[in-house]
Amino acid sequence: MADAASQVLLGSGLTILSQPLMYVKVLIQVGYEPLPPTIGRNIFGRQVCQLPGLFCYAQHIASIDGKRGLFTGLTPRLCSGVLGTVVHGKVLQDLGPGNVQKEVTPSFDQVIKETTREMMARSAATLITHPFHVITLRSMVQFIGRESKYCGLYDSIVTIYREEGILGFFAGLIPRLLGDIISLWLCNSLAYLVNTYALDSGVSTMSEMKSYSQAVTGFFASMLTYPFVLVSNLMAVNNCGLAGGCPPYSPVYTSWIDCWCMLQKEGNMSRGNSLFFRKVPFGKTYCCDLRMLI
Repeated sequence: MADAASQVLLGSGLTILSQPLMYVKVLIQVGYEPLPPTIGRNIFGRQVCQLPGLFCYAQHIASIDGKRGLFTGLTPRLCSGVLGTVVHGKVLQDLGPGNVQKEVTPSFDQVIKETTREMMARSAATLITHPFHVITLRSMVQFIGRESKYCGLYDSIVTIYREEGILGFFAGLIPRLLGDIISLWLCNSLAYLVNTYALDSGVSTMSEMKSYSQAVTGFFASMLTYPFVLVSNLMAVNNCGLAGGCPPYSPVYTSWIDCWCMLQKEGNMSRGNSLFFRKVPFGKTYCCDLRMLI
């Protein structure tokens, strides 16, 4: 019980701290660029045309809505985090204890069992919390058109149910679930391969090295599955009555596969993945005043 409470508190604290970052990321994902590109230098010192980074973007939001505006959508996101932690822990408990053997290198069968167990818990948590995720995204995206359609949690629930029915709460769920599942299996499979065949079991710091490899493979897996996150977020706000979910910021997609194909055709599968050194894609015109570009 104490462990669950500590996990909820820790998760809530991290959610609050990361809220401005997610806010900026979501607005970039839908293609909202209120500030003109500038001439800057990349990490190699080469002169390139860059879009504003995290801090410039956040400063722009704060100049309009104040610093408090950077935490728009925090309430439903906190609800999602708390509920997700509880559901995740409950499902793991119902599935029974996991691998109790603390082996340095678990067998492949153990990896499969643990990954399947974790997949079921994460999928259940995602399914239960997705309505709050949709409300979070829409409350953020309405900054683009200065709307107030999704302000309160209760009002947002009523609005979505009245306009879209139950299915509206699960917009973008399929690509999100697929991304989570693929990322989990990639991470655990790659970590098993690295720990089993690439690391020397005789090294004294074996446990530390394997924990590092788990973190590295997790980062690599999340990079590979980022397009699923992008597509899921775009579908969650697509054609929902907000300016940010309609042209010119976002086309009206017929399905998440249509969204995927269009992003791939435009070369925008990684849009929003980086919040620094944001190079303007070749041939892409953003919704900003390009006349200021020298």
